[in-house]
Amino acid sequence: MNELKDAARRPASLLQTMRAVAWSFLGIRRSSGLEEDVQRLNPVHVVIGGIVGAALFVMAILLLVRWVVSSGVAT
Repeated sequence: MNELKDAARRPASLLQTMRAVAWSFLGIRRSSGLEEDVQRLNPVHVVIGGIVGAALFVMAILLLVRWVVSSGVAT
């Protein structure tokens, strides 16, 4: 039982933080996951992950639009 409590108190890794940010972008999250995130995640890492995720999303949209326009489908 102590092992579970120790695991819950350990700070989240970068991968766990990015996974939580990705689920937040999709809007799919259980309340138990949210409570765990509040206890484990560093707010600075979450903000940085959100900015990186938003930048990647905007770049993907721009590349998609550029590809569609250059392929001639949009004419």
